[in-house]
Amino acid sequence: MRIVKTAIATLLAILIAEFTGVDGALSAGLLAILGVDVTRKRSLVTISARFFASILGLILAFILFHVLGFHIWVLAIYILIAFPLITKARFKEGIVTSSVVVFRVFGGEEISWQVMLTQVELLIIGLGSALLVNFLYMPKTEEKLLDIRRQVDGRFSVIFQQIAASLRDPYHLWDGKELTEAAKLVDEGLSAAKRALENQMIYPNEAWTVYFYMRKQQLDRIEGMMELISQVYQRMPQGEFAALLFDRLSIDVGQEEYTGITEQMLAELEQQFKTMELPSTREEFEIRSAILQLCRELSLYLEVSKKSKAPAPLKAAGRKKTLLGR
Repeated sequence: MRIVKTAIATLLAILIAEFTGVDGALSAGLLAILGVDVTRKRSLVTISARFFASILGLILAFILFHVLGFHIWVLAIYILIAFPLITKARFKEGIVTSSVVVFRVFGGEEISWQVMLTQVELLIIGLGSALLVNFLYMPKTEEKLLDIRRQVDGRFSVIFQQIAASLRDPYHLWDGKELTEAAKLVDEGLSAAKRALENQMIYPNEAWTVYFYMRKQQLDRIEGMMELISQVYQRMPQGEFAALLFDRLSIDVGQEEYTGITEQMLAELEQQFKTMELPSTREEFEIRSAILQLCRELSLYLEVSKKSKAPAPLKAAGRKKTLLGR
């Protein structure tokens, strides 16, 4: 799609330059190629940088060409002075664009206000065409983000099912590939969410960014859970009780709001743990301790969800529907 937009912007710039009678219509097309970018906000920033960098470069080049003349070695002096100056002015993205404009002036071997005006007109037409095309159309990412979210929620659900199975059967085998897949999907989702946010100029919606940051934090908690699961090497009633929590969580993980069901079950289980008899052996103590710590990690996991979205009652009260899953 970026290639298609580049082609349209280039054609538009050349046609406008020819229609308005500006000399060097092909240069306007080249500037349009340099101006097309991936997001609206980035396009606005980079095109502004390219325009002002080109103006700064033109002024410096006119001074150098007027004083030293049109010699190849003058271009080297221009580069040595202009590039650091443009970078210091925070227009680094415009170095290439400014060079194209300056080299065109050098090729014409003429310095006048008309030449300066022509270059500015080409900049406005070329970069303006790119900006116009960028603002008129950007690919919609909502469906892609929703698809990534479904995949992430699916991986999380499988992870919790596997944790529950391991608590019930310490000899249960699992290769853990869903953890790696979930991490890659979360990173992919974060990149896509940031691009989508940069395309929203007036009312930016950060819901998707919040969702993927939430999942990234929760993956850290899950990694802590996996270390504790490895310490549960015997089947115990407490493990069965904890497995019920993860059974519930594997269902709730795809919900759009925070229901608090697993949190309530966890609170009840912790109270139940306090009424149980103390461990009679060292092995039982170690395993029950690991299960208790696992529940604490689960509590931290749920806290992340609780902070990142509104609870279910708020949605029922008419609040805006959130994109976040549990």
